[in-house]
Amino acid sequence: MSDPTSDRDPDEISRRPSYSQRRKDRLDSLALALALAGTIDEEPGVSLIRSAWKRLRRNPVFLIGLTITVLFIVLAVISPWIAPWDPTASPLLDKVRPQSNPVPGPEAGHLLGGDDRGRDLLSRLLVGSRQTLIVGVFATLFGLLGGLTLGTLAGAVGGWVDSLIMRIVDVMLSIPSLLLAFTVASLARSPSQWTLIVSIAIVQVPIFARLLRGSMLAQRSSDHVLAARSLGVKPSAIVFRHMLPNALGPVIVQATLSLAVAIIEAAALSFLGLGNPDQRQPEWGQMLSLAQQYISQAPHLAFYPAGCIIVVALGFTLMGESLREALDPKSRR
Repeated sequence: MSDPTSDRDPDEISRRPSYSQRRKDRLDSLALALALAGTIDEEPGVSLIRSAWKRLRRNPVFLIGLTITVLFIVLAVISPWIAPWDPTASPLLDKVRPQSNPVPGPEAGHLLGGDDRGRDLLSRLLVGSRQTLIVGVFATLFGLLGGLTLGTLAGAVGGWVDSLIMRIVDVMLSIPSLLLAFTVASLARSPSQWTLIVSIAIVQVPIFARLLRGSMLAQRSSDHVLAARSLGVKPSAIVFRHMLPNALGPVIVQATLSLAVAIIEAAALSFLGLGNPDQRQPEWGQMLSLAQQYISQAPHLAFYPAGCIIVVALGFTLMGESLREALDPKSRR
């Protein structure tokens, strides 16, 4: 049988384009078609914080929590100047009748009435918000600092240091938070506002430590940390300039949620008598405790401080949960 290519002209075979030439022509035609079709609009890159803010400002849950939180902080800061009466004075004392009228009701100049000692209830609620904010913020701040220290040591050093710190954290987490705070507060020689702050801060330390340690371990195997090590960057610089800043996101979100827990626990400890012993200085948990004996005759004495605690804790919780969803890639919609 004869070869079919034998009948073809040798000049024709030599003029046939090669595979590489055909491939180049195909790519050129595709590039020309793309140019004729038009250009593609490219959007610039957006940082994580900016993209999270775009979602948050359209989230009604976050906006509600943010509004409650901002109002609470503003009222707490300016409360001494907007309170209509001195919270320690007793302008309604002459209207207190132990038998017939133990708790004066609302009247002109006293929107919410008074307590059993003739003190203006609205003024005490406003000034009490400052004490609640101080306890919540300082307790969360000290707990955050302690958790950052332990979490950084455990996540950066590793080895037996990591094992020792995590076993201590596990023991602390195995005890209910309120019970642990109550135990720590009861060890103080005399209860005070700082007793609340220290006891609640100790409870929050293991939460921040475990969370930061997990984030630090995830950063240890990241590309930018491996690149820094290959370039000979000092270990301390890698920890504090590369690992720690990138691991703080979940910890900051947790701090927002911990503020709500700190406010509730501070109110619980004050209710149990482990807060400031000076009853002239108002605090919402203390006001709840003082309202117990009049709960049937004047339930509003307990309703107002309890409502304030619930609303403020709800505001911080809504804001913290929204931040967590916005910063978590798995929860983005």
